[in-house]
Amino acid sequence: MRITRRATFALTALGLPGIAAAQAPWPNRPLRMVIPWPPGQATDLAGRVIAQRLQEKLGQPVVPENRAGAGGTIGTDVVAKSAPDGYTLLAGSSGPFTISPLLQRLPYDTSRDLAPIAMWGVSPYLLVVKPDFPANTVAEFVALMKARPGHYSFGSSGTAATAHLIIEAFNARAGIDALHVPFAGSAPSMTALIGGQINYSIETMAATYPLVRQGALKALGVSLKDGTSLARDIAPFARTPGFEGFDAGAWVGLVARAGTPAPIADRLAQEVETGMADPTVRGRFESIFVEPAPRGPAAFAGYLQEQRDLFKGIIERQNIRLD
Repeated sequence: MRITRRATFALTALGLPGIAAAQAPWPNRPLRMVIPWPPGQATDLAGRVIAQRLQEKLGQPVVPENRAGAGGTIGTDVVAKSAPDGYTLLAGSSGPFTISPLLQRLPYDTSRDLAPIAMWGVSPYLLVVKPDFPANTVAEFVALMKARPGHYSFGSSGTAATAHLIIEAFNARAGIDALHVPFAGSAPSMTALIGGQINYSIETMAATYPLVRQGALKALGVSLKDGTSLARDIAPFARTPGFEGFDAGAWVGLVARAGTPAPIADRLAQEVETGMADPTVRGRFESIFVEPAPRGPAAFAGYLQEQRDLFKGIIERQNIRLD
């Protein structure tokens, strides 16, 4: 007997044996979450928290898979070229999704090949100086910088790294003229700051806050518009005149292949939303200095566009290029 496509759909809906098995509801096999960074990095740690949460709620294994390299673009490309079936997910982050496409030609197009599902959180960045630096607020810091143009220097974790671009955004907003000294990562940048080789930096809370608590550095402000629950005593840049609305950080979130069926994308977004409301999940994010900041698909997409516009403007104004 010949079965038409319409009849197949009808039989599937009725749940008849054989035909229904071929159309088993998602998910009916393990999922993988591609993490485009090495183990132990913030995106990796956050991705594993969400993978575990999804595994518990979806009833299928969600297997983290580290595919590091090329600043996160190798793993991101794996997902960009995967089937849009909801079985291959991406632990997305600022570098390969927001910033790299502004600086180089990539094998994927984030707007065409990838779909934001749910934002998990954002890494705050702290403006830090040595404890004896003669400023205790962002306003005092800016006044000192502007009084001696070209005299001061700042360090970053590398040219065109998120930290570098946030510092350039800060400097541009304040009208600061300072020398950029790039390092191969945030750790050597912090070592140079403590040693007095550079005068200031704006780096991730993960890299700076332990040093602030030890008394090795002093924090003058935080890059997120509303501050951070991880350190409520540190004022946001946005409270300083001239910095109104300043809001920048390194986001992390769940991304899927564009074309993933809406019911699957909606289910994933729902599970992330409920997960981020769980105190245990939030606590695990806070332990790695990621501010929980859940956003659904529409709000996440809007945030990504805002961040893209922010960094694109800085890259163009400062004529930043990769080496």
